[in-house]
Amino acid sequence: MTDVQTDADAATADAIDHSPVADEATPSVADLDREGDIAADYIEELLDIADIDGDIDIDTRNGRAYISVNAEDGANLQVLSKPDTVAALQELTRLAVQNKTGQFSRLILDIAGSRDARQAELAQLVDRAIAKLEEGAAEASLPPMSSYERKLVHDIVSERGYVSTSHGEGRERYTVITAA
Repeated sequence: MTDVQTDADAATADAIDHSPVADEATPSVADLDREGDIAADYIEELLDIADIDGDIDIDTRNGRAYISVNAEDGANLQVLSKPDTVAALQELTRLAVQNKTGQFSRLILDIAGSRDARQAELAQLVDRAIAKLEEGAAEASLPPMSSYERKLVHDIVSERGYVSTSHGEGRERYTVITAA
């Protein structure tokens, strides 16, 4: 792997996305709405226990429930918006949903804009990798990341006119970028 990985190690702490096996049915909108409601209740209880202010929004798209927690500027929600913290809370929330539904959850948790911030970090990571390609490297490897993040990377790479593929297995799956 190139040194792009070492530059981004701190930025790769997002949730591990344990994708369901291929033959599982895609959840219905009603199932996703239920997941969202269960997740929102769980997060709301956690915020209450920690005495942290936050408003919760629930959305469903692309076969996933999306939970966003936001607060006004100056609120204490920022303590939960660090990538490692969001990843851990997302996993705990997924487990809470799975415990109630008996089904694996692929929900996405966003706290105080952490997803947009992570997407911007991934765009910078891709730009550094592309710079290496433009300097003559045959390929540039990014660090392992979740399938959700790899999908974001593939979209960014495609927008920039390059090609990306995923390599490796499980939690060690990473993206390699090459010229088109």
